[in-house]
Amino acid sequence: MRRNNSMSFDDLLKELQEQRANPEEQASLGKLFNEGFMSKYSNCRSMQEFLEKGNFQAWSTEDMALIPEELLNRHVARETKFADWKSMLDKATTELAGQS
Repeated sequence: MRRNNSMSFDDLLKELQEQRANPEEQASLGKLFNEGFMSKYSNCRSMQEFLEKGNFQAWSTEDMALIPEELLNRHVARETKFADWKSMLDKATTELAGQS
């Protein structure tokens, strides 16, 4: 898996979709935004709880791509220690890369 500290959400989606063909390298949003990360940086214990709290019906990368970024940014700013979705995604990507 490519390690890039400034990976955009679209790049992450593309990479996760490409990894479907290679299950041993597959990363999920649950792995990227694990309970430790969510508890440390948000008011939620899991990514699923975070999404539900924002009234987003999503768990797959395809569903995440359908959420308007402006709405997601507002929810991130309200419920986490991050100013926007990109900041949250970048931090999660950096932390996951550091665990490898």
